[in-house]
Amino acid sequence: MNEIDLHRVDLNLLVVFEVLMETRSVTATAEKIGRTQSAVSHSLARLRQQLRDPLLVRVGGKMVPSPFAETLIEDVRPILRGIRRVIAPRSLFDPATSDRVFRIAMPTLTKVIAEVSARVEAEAPNVKVEWLPAHHDVYAALSEGLIDLAHLGGEPRLPDGLEEQIMEPFSWVTFARRGHPACDAWGIDAWRRYPHLMVNVTRSSQSPFPVSIQADVGARRVSAMIGDSAGVASLLANSDFLATFPAILLAWELEPHGLRAMRPPVDLGPVLVRFFWSSRLANDAGGIWIRSIVIEAYRRLQAEAEAMLNVDNLLQTTTD
Repeated sequence: MNEIDLHRVDLNLLVVFEVLMETRSVTATAEKIGRTQSAVSHSLARLRQQLRDPLLVRVGGKMVPSPFAETLIEDVRPILRGIRRVIAPRSLFDPATSDRVFRIAMPTLTKVIAEVSARVEAEAPNVKVEWLPAHHDVYAALSEGLIDLAHLGGEPRLPDGLEEQIMEPFSWVTFARRGHPACDAWGIDAWRRYPHLMVNVTRSSQSPFPVSIQADVGARRVSAMIGDSAGVASLLANSDFLATFPAILLAWELEPHGLRAMRPPVDLGPVLVRFFWSSRLANDAGGIWIRSIVIEAYRRLQAEAEAMLNVDNLLQTTTD
């Protein structure tokens, strides 16, 4: 037999041939693959022509394979199995049975972490979530698949290979302990007089505040820089520090820690806030699942925090 031009062979013809060899019936094959009998007969005719062999011949009311067909089917079946395996839909992530570990890099937003953890526990009791600080090399870790999701402010342009979800803008709120002397005459003088606490999340993110008191009339005096936001509420409650953060960070800590929320006496511009992840792993079913949970919880809680600490609920400056 002369060599066959593979580019002229329709893969669908081999699928029809496989079912015909199983059923030995044009009618049964048509029913099984959802085609008409004429379409099956036409496919068989085309395959006979291309392979130059009768393949299956009607004898006594049923289709009988030729010797070549008997040999061919043994090669065709594993080929079709391999193709089906390659192009089959990716295995879906099953939260109920998964024991996967997800790694999320973001500031310690306790309310978000608590709500995400509760939902993960309810849907995926064997899944673990590792919460990591958003360190300076988070972009490389995402690209390498070492981190599943990250949340940071700043950085207007992401490195190549990352996808993002931009979140709604947040409000800046200054927090202090109840009874802090700054609360008696809150304004630019108090803002400049008392020490500020800053969370230095990552060296790659720029602070929206001027640090040097000589740099700007609204500059604050940063006396302490810590690496993570965990414990900020307790630290403020036991010191004379002021700290200015997004509302979502401490909105639920006012009563438990005896804090006051104040409107900053300086105009602080918006900061780009987003979640981002690896483009290479964007279609991973588990990644999609955990991203949807985290981003939905953050968006809802951010809106709740903004409503709790809106302008009307904040201590205003004495000059307003």
